[in-house]
Amino acid sequence: MLMNPTMEKLQALKLTGMLEALDEQLKSLDIEQMSFDERLGLMIDREVIARDNRRLKTRLKKARLRHDACMEDIDYRHPRGLRRDQMQQLLSSHWIREHQNVIITGPTGVGKTWLACAMAQKACRDGYTVQYLRLPRLLQDLNLARADGRYVKLMAALAKTDLLLLDDWGLSPLTESQRRDLLEIVEDRHNVKSTLVTSQMPVDHWHELIGDPTLADAILDRLIHNAHRVPLKGDSLRKKQSKLAKSELTS
Repeated sequence: MLMNPTMEKLQALKLTGMLEALDEQLKSLDIEQMSFDERLGLMIDREVIARDNRRLKTRLKKARLRHDACMEDIDYRHPRGLRRDQMQQLLSSHWIREHQNVIITGPTGVGKTWLACAMAQKACRDGYTVQYLRLPRLLQDLNLARADGRYVKLMAALAKTDLLLLDDWGLSPLTESQRRDLLEIVEDRHNVKSTLVTSQMPVDHWHELIGDPTLADAILDRLIHNAHRVPLKGDSLRKKQSKLAKSELTS
């Protein structure tokens, strides 16, 4: 049987996983010992893996995560209050299936954004759509979108994303329009999608930062009541690494 036409058809159908598996089988010396069902099963398995990998690559590209981080690389040695049992629970992405939120707080340099990106990367691996955004930049973009007619489309895109990562929450007090934009975002996602927030400011200070008491109550009610809190503490990891390096040099 001539295999070139078959391989060309697999290529035309974009069945690249099956094509690669078939090519490997043809080069294998033990191919005659395998049954047709076994060979076909291996080819299908390879195609499934190839498609899953392509979808994951697409999700990661669209997520535009700030750091190339993964949960398996989390360092629990630094005394920053990171609980291994809590992180193992969040690793399952059960909180995303249940449309819950996560809030990571702590001073600058303790790894909030890196940890958030690691959780978002795991969400991509679990099949969820993710989008990373710095909140200050997002609020600016929404203001521009309102002027050029993109506002409704942008808000709709935010609403349908499975996990929205809002980095640098609370860097400065919000304006009236920013408060209303933020309320619309959390309202659209409340109990239907998940939001992951990082902030230098403790949650207790968010009400004051938002400003308007009525809007602040509405925003925080939708964001906090079903959120897993991950409060980090201590010096930045860079400072700790610097201290460790100096101690090793002097020892």
